[in-house]
Amino acid sequence: MRYRIFGRTGWQVSEIAFGAWQIGGDWGHVDDDASVDTLLYAYEKGINFVDTAELYGKGRSEEVIGRSLREWRGGKIYVATKAQPVRWPAPDDANPPMRGRYPDWYLRENVEASLRRLGVERIDLYQLHCWTADGVQTLDWLETLNALRLEGKIDRIGVSIRDYRPEDGVDLARLGLVESIQVVFNLFEQRPAGRLFAAGAETAFIARVPLDSGSLVGNWTDATYAGWEEGSVPAWLFRGERFAETLRRMRALQALCAPYYPTLAEAAMRYVLGQKRVSAVIPGMKNRAEVDMNVAYATGAAFPQALAEALPAHCWPRNFYQ
Repeated sequence: MRYRIFGRTGWQVSEIAFGAWQIGGDWGHVDDDASVDTLLYAYEKGINFVDTAELYGKGRSEEVIGRSLREWRGGKIYVATKAQPVRWPAPDDANPPMRGRYPDWYLRENVEASLRRLGVERIDLYQLHCWTADGVQTLDWLETLNALRLEGKIDRIGVSIRDYRPEDGVDLARLGLVESIQVVFNLFEQRPAGRLFAAGAETAFIARVPLDSGSLVGNWTDATYAGWEEGSVPAWLFRGERFAETLRRMRALQALCAPYYPTLAEAAMRYVLGQKRVSAVIPGMKNRAEVDMNVAYATGAAFPQALAEALPAHCWPRNFYQ
């Protein structure tokens, strides 16, 4: 495993980290004992950063991580979790107000609940699950989180940018109000590598959905959608015409990357890891085999320049969270 400095914190964080949405059960059936086993195996392989949220399985993901921490006998595991807002903005609202989305009483209740589920005395990184650009003007959220830091409930503060809007984090990164910014970054969503990453010289950037919620693994077929559980996250994300369009674009990327990498998954992961401004990449992993697959990419190998120059033609900004 290779490690990177996490912004201003000085933490040495594994560049392959553990995205824990799947183990909450929202992506389909999971077994908690198997999830704990997967987490412990990931820790053994050198992964020391786990990203979760109270939203994932309505706290189930946090509880499973808490079990793994109690069973772990090795070194420090950094745990990042998130609080969703009191009310999510409408997906088509380009500039929703931030004030009131994270009132003091609400953040305090959420922190206490996450502390209980995780079984820890202090949360290493506490993130707002929904960041809007207006947040740099209205700082009620920051006042409460700073108070919670002083009280020893949380250590560091981060945000997760709302759906596919990397531009919303540019001013926040420039001002340095938080330690970390989490953003969608992958072969389809390439835009964070522009203005956002350039704005935050001391910000830790967490790259989420590096495999585009599964499409960039490269193993989809025409029959894949029918195999997903009704009501699961992938069935919702890729509903209607979305699946066919994503599959078509995935196959085009697969053909482009084939001369360079044996799988599209490897190309996708190495593209994200190749960005030096990224502090951690958080693919979802639900078994030991997926841990092994992702850890294998932590080699520091350079991304091919010729392939990098061909990728902008495949940039595909879209918001499937609406």
